[in-house]
Amino acid sequence: MKKVAVVILNWNGQKLLEQFLPALLKYTPGETAEIIVADNGSTDSSLSFLETHYPEIGRIVLDKNYGFAEGYNQALAQLSNEYVVLLNSDVEVSENWLTTAIDYLEIHPETAALQPKILAFNDKSAFEYAGAAGGFMDMYGYPFCRGRIFTTIEKDNGQYDNPIEVLWASGACLFIRLKDYREAGGLDKYFFAHQEEIDLCWRLRARGKKIVCLPQSVVYHVGGATLKMEHPRKTFLNFRNNLLMLYKNLPEKYYKQVMLFRFFADYPAALQFLLKGHPANAFSVIKARWDFNKQKKNYQTVRKENLSKTTTDDFPPEILKKSLLWEYYVQGRKILFPQKKVM
Repeated sequence: MKKVAVVILNWNGQKLLEQFLPALLKYTPGETAEIIVADNGSTDSSLSFLETHYPEIGRIVLDKNYGFAEGYNQALAQLSNEYVVLLNSDVEVSENWLTTAIDYLEIHPETAALQPKILAFNDKSAFEYAGAAGGFMDMYGYPFCRGRIFTTIEKDNGQYDNPIEVLWASGACLFIRLKDYREAGGLDKYFFAHQEEIDLCWRLRARGKKIVCLPQSVVYHVGGATLKMEHPRKTFLNFRNNLLMLYKNLPEKYYKQVMLFRFFADYPAALQFLLKGHPANAFSVIKARWDFNKQKKNYQTVRKENLSKTTTDDFPPEILKKSLLWEYYVQGRKILFPQKKVM
């Protein structure tokens, strides 16, 4: 058995496999890592394509589309490698992307999970929305990254090339110890997709594990996040999952304050969608809050367990103890991290 399993969760992604598997095979050392495609109930010809053109790649065939979260849970339950890499099918890897990251994990046993620097595939001079140079969050649940805050996406000028502890590592390319993944309970299957990796990393971080961005490893992500209007289903999942994540993980002394703030922030967000002519997205925000309130009772035991396993009654230091909305929209702070000068 090899030390590392690189697992691509695929759903009707034959064209992406055709495009990105060659670089993955080229830059992934076969002596230490195996590549596995976990097929999430595809109805295209992904599996026959793999069998014909890449018989050396492992395959896990799931009986239906379980979504991102449970799809990976199902796939990783069948593995026993020391490390796994959750890799999106639309990611192009670069030379030494894997060995650099695994070498770091080998000498830092306190680090449970890691992400590389993630640049945009379609503009390799810029950071990519979903992860950039490492993920953080404010105390009210709004995620942001080094290199990306809301709609502000920076160019990569080497300003974030220092390894740094972060709150969350992007699910687009997530290195994680399989033991830690399982001990933390894996990804929350009810989330289906969106923000499940933030929830997992927050649990790990609260239990004393470290999450790191290692910019010396670099990948390029096509990504689905653009400045265009989101699909209403994505809006629903982002708002609902974010609220559930807060309920699961918030320290008790901040719970009422944060949830009150979100009550008065989410409904104006719905109104904004409506005023911009997107009623389906506006309704998705309302529906997300309805579903959150409905599901809270199912998460009471989960919340108690999470809080009982945390090492402190406060936020991890990678959570900003102020409002990102205020900092960004009122104070005009588009960059929250000091940038080194590029020579």
